[in-house]
Amino acid sequence: MEISHIEHVGIAVPSLEEAIPFYEKMLGLKCFAIEEVVDQKVRTAFFKVGQTKIELLEGTSEDSAISKFIANNGGRGGIQHIAFAIEDGVANALAEAEEKGCRLIDKAPRKGAEGLNIAFLHPKSTCGTLIELCEDPNK
Repeated sequence: MEISHIEHVGIAVPSLEEAIPFYEKMLGLKCFAIEEVVDQKVRTAFFKVGQTKIELLEGTSEDSAISKFIANNGGRGGIQHIAFAIEDGVANALAEAEEKGCRLIDKAPRKGAEGLNIAFLHPKSTCGTLIELCEDPNK
């Protein structure tokens, strides 16, 4: 798998309305996109920091992965995942990871925020960190 850079860091937050002003006013960042990913039951807000993005994630349903993460974290948010940009295709990276014994959450790429092809590797196989693989289909 060919990783070019950290695509983004995903941070779960209980409320985008409360979190966005902190990132803008306190840190001086600018939210450049807010998007709902219906099939993942999440709303996202993006900030650019150099080549990397910060993705704030708010669950839109109690049974969403983000809502469960926050509930398991005492109602607080926190870093939920790290996403790597894959140059040789997410499908190829998944096959390679599985071949090397990694447990997959996704067996095939799916659409994520910003139109990226994404897939997740299970934290039980990645030393405890949820890892997202991302590919821009337009590149």
